[in-house]
Amino acid sequence: MNFMTEFSSLSGLDGVAVTVLIVVWLGLSWWIEHPSSKRPSVTVVMSDYRRKWMQVMIHRDPRIFDSQIMASLRQGTSFFASTCLLAVGGVLALIGNVDPLRGVAEDIAMTSSPTVIWQIKLGLVLVLLSNAFLKFVWANRIFGYCSVMMAAVPNDPDDPMAQPMARKAAELNIRAAMNFNRGLRSMYFALGAVAWLAGPVPLVAAVGVTAWVVWSREFASVPRAIIMNDT
Repeated sequence: MNFMTEFSSLSGLDGVAVTVLIVVWLGLSWWIEHPSSKRPSVTVVMSDYRRKWMQVMIHRDPRIFDSQIMASLRQGTSFFASTCLLAVGGVLALIGNVDPLRGVAEDIAMTSSPTVIWQIKLGLVLVLLSNAFLKFVWANRIFGYCSVMMAAVPNDPDDPMAQPMARKAAELNIRAAMNFNRGLRSMYFALGAVAWLAGPVPLVAAVGVTAWVVWSREFASVPRAIIMNDT
């Protein structure tokens, strides 16, 4: 009963704010991965370049350059996975002892809430960070599958298995990159979810800013303009 009383401290506006975060996060991810053909996202455009990369690799001898790129991609996923793990540990420590955070958060929000409310709010950040960690780990593993598939591509470009194996390697590379990007987006929204500590309105505002940052980097960034420039 005491728990239900404390839980009732969350208002309907809190529920709306969290729903907005989830809908925007998932909806934006779908939009990035399924954009219109007239305005493709950087993720989709780079997928085409990944396919071209594997086709060029067939004719490259030796393939040291390709192996170095794969090593770099795996190092990137490992770095972000490690970072997420550290962040998850930090959030878990705060959930276990919210007192260091309570004073600052209550000064910002100008309200006093039970401990369980702060734990629930931190739990949202924890869920997003955990999702990011799992995506990075899976991306790292798929990049490993891709490395093995690339090694299996025959050195002879005229070998009938060269093209099919290269296409498989390309699709694995694309899937790995897709999971890596999902992990990054989850991290972005985890940072935005921290604003919930200040209240539901700041959370909605943070979601809007985060969504704009993610969208602009996929559809309106300078790197995208460079990639799309064919001249």
